[in-house]
Amino acid sequence: MRYIEQETVVRRMNGRMIINRLFQGLFLFATLLALLALVILLYRIVTQGAGHLSLDFLSNFASRFPEKAGIKAALVGSIWLMAVVAPTSIILGVGSAIYLEEYAKKGRITTFIQMNISNLAGVPSVVFGLLGLTIFVRALALGNSILAAGFTMSLLILPVIIVAAQEAIRSVPGELRDASYGMGATKWQTIVRIILPAAIPGILTGSILALSRAIGETAPLIVIGVPVIIQFLPAGVMDTFTALPMQIYDWSSRPQAEFQTVAAAGIIVLMAVLLFMNSIAVIIRNKFDKSY
Repeated sequence: MRYIEQETVVRRMNGRMIINRLFQGLFLFATLLALLALVILLYRIVTQGAGHLSLDFLSNFASRFPEKAGIKAALVGSIWLMAVVAPTSIILGVGSAIYLEEYAKKGRITTFIQMNISNLAGVPSVVFGLLGLTIFVRALALGNSILAAGFTMSLLILPVIIVAAQEAIRSVPGELRDASYGMGATKWQTIVRIILPAAIPGILTGSILALSRAIGETAPLIVIGVPVIIQFLPAGVMDTFTALPMQIYDWSSRPQAEFQTVAAAGIIVLMAVLLFMNSIAVIIRNKFDKSY
């Protein structure tokens, strides 16, 4: 009887090991396939656009001649846009997460709000463009300014930041809260000095992904009427502007083959801006991660 039971156990273990190896190979294949697609994309972009990169490309405005086309206005416009989007979305997103996790009473209303926030994270970006067009462009009469576009993009990424911040706050051990309260700290002191520093790595991770999405989105900018080509630099948040995704979209849609090379060079610049933003956030995240 024991021999039969041992045989059954061995047979089941072998079956589980086979299934485990099968899924391990499947996941490895999926990872390699994604990496292969990324390498092919990067190779094509770099080989096609690297030759067009120069100081003139960064310092010239857009032109109908490919050899004279530059990305100066779009690059400066994207920097202005992110200067509005980053503080607006992070402050509102983290503040909402703190309220929902630390202050709001758990109940049907809170559950309903959190469910809708999670659902908003999957809404197509063009819907947020229509919302921005209705509220910021028309109702508040902000026009196609940097401020209107920044608020629209903030709405787009706000659900992602809220959900990421909530998860980061939940991951803070309860013992830290109890120790802070035991030392006589108030709720706000506990949040500022204990919870937020410990949750910053997770919050920044979500914010990095959200801001990376915002700087690469085109549909909301098209809906609110951001122009493709301008020949001046914005001087304030109420000025009209253009952005890197809009400029790249315009170049890639033109029939001339030379503009495809210009578009590839613009994509390289956009990726460099993304890497720079992400590097700063990663440095801050790692600093707090080592402390806690």
